[in-house]
Amino acid sequence: MERNFTEQELVRREKAEKLKELGLDAFGQRYDKTDYAVDIKEKYKDVEHDQFESMNDTAKVAGRIMFIRKMGKASFFTIKDKTGPIQIYISINDIGEDNYNLFKSADIGDIVGVYGKIMKTNTGEITIKCLEYTHLVKALKPLPEKFHGLTDIEERYRRRYLDLIMNDESKRVAFMRPRIIRCIQNFLDKQGFTEVETPILTTLLTGASARPFVTHHNAQDLDMYLRIALELNLKRLLVGGMERVYEIGRTFRNEGMDLQHNPEFTMMEVYQAYSNLEGMMELTENMYKTIANEVCGKTTFNYLGHEINLDGEWKRISMTDAIKEKTGIDFKAITDLNECLNLAKEHGIELEEHEKQYGHIINKFFEKYVEETLIEPTFLYGHPIEISPLTKKDPEDPRFTQRFELFISGKECANAYTELNDPIDQLERFEAQLKEKDMGNEEANDIDMDFIEALEYGMPPAGGIGYGIDRLVMLFTEQDSIRDVLLFPTMKPRE
Repeated sequence: MERNFTEQELVRREKAEKLKELGLDAFGQRYDKTDYAVDIKEKYKDVEHDQFESMNDTAKVAGRIMFIRKMGKASFFTIKDKTGPIQIYISINDIGEDNYNLFKSADIGDIVGVYGKIMKTNTGEITIKCLEYTHLVKALKPLPEKFHGLTDIEERYRRRYLDLIMNDESKRVAFMRPRIIRCIQNFLDKQGFTEVETPILTTLLTGASARPFVTHHNAQDLDMYLRIALELNLKRLLVGGMERVYEIGRTFRNEGMDLQHNPEFTMMEVYQAYSNLEGMMELTENMYKTIANEVCGKTTFNYLGHEINLDGEWKRISMTDAIKEKTGIDFKAITDLNECLNLAKEHGIELEEHEKQYGHIINKFFEKYVEETLIEPTFLYGHPIEISPLTKKDPEDPRFTQRFELFISGKECANAYTELNDPIDQLERFEAQLKEKDMGNEEANDIDMDFIEALEYGMPPAGGIGYGIDRLVMLFTEQDSIRDVLLFPTMKPRE
């Protein structure tokens, strides 16, 4: 493929050829670094300038050159490793003329290794005095000057490798995300949960209300879905006696993209035998507070324009009471569907044919008047049965279910059930979903008869919950866009 190179790129390629002529590998070999920039700075930050004269501490680092200030026979440059930058002092007197000339041919963006003595400059900056200089990799392209600027935001996501080089905030989030996930795993493992893996490819659309991605298995000539949820397989494991299980895995929904949604995302679902909705609330609140304290070292976060405090007891309110607070309408006291339909019309709420039901109308009122007002952590419970096909009924009012959603800054962060383990009721719910599909609801569930059969063997009473891991990471890293917590978000191809 024919390519057009800039003048800078041509010069860099010439330098790569000259390195080969000198018998050097322009793209490097193994280099056994022993130290990181942040550790060196932390260890010596309180050592006075004069004390270094009597010390002979050394370090061996490697990283990308981010800055060069050449000054004849001595120079300063900065390299950046995964922990951050550190300054290097290099002199022809310390490394010899040949190696110093090798350094002088270096460009910003090259990767090098440095062994040297720890020192502190007169301005107080921790610096490595280079005693051995090793060329590792010649960068054939120059680094962008303003890559993290607003005008380049799409390119930041497309070329995440450059974003990580140029943008310290992106690198902070990239390293913090796995720490958060590891904290979650440790938290659950200590409570006796077992992490498992379940299939991504499935033949049925179950576990959530969402539009799927469809693929084809050639060997079996079989159309399949990429999973939209993890639920039913994990509940099969409860039937099998595993009792406490969780999975953190990629999930796929063929729907829109915005600041909160990506077509492929990471979900965690947790199931605990012999627990219930209350148990899931306790688990969730404790898990969030553990992450805040152990990973972030604070409990107050700026998220989506609001200051969120995770301390104290989290608010709990039913969906109907929340609607009543905002509108004065008490749906729990209403039993006539026509009255609900008239209220929807009076409030300008449009309904699809399959939504002309008691529970769907309540949910529409919630979405219009309540959802965005739930700023501080709030457990919203008591969802109508029509929008909760996998949830145990409220024994006091079977129009509602034992379900909650956690809302923070007006966004759903978790969805929990007292799990439905009655196979007769579950089959009726599945059949109701099929009717909704016939009425035009593209997100309605299929009937999974194997799951019904599993329930007929007996699933213990249980609590279950699903978390959007990306949204959770957004909160703890204080990011407003899901693209900023995904290393490789879904993007349209370049024109």
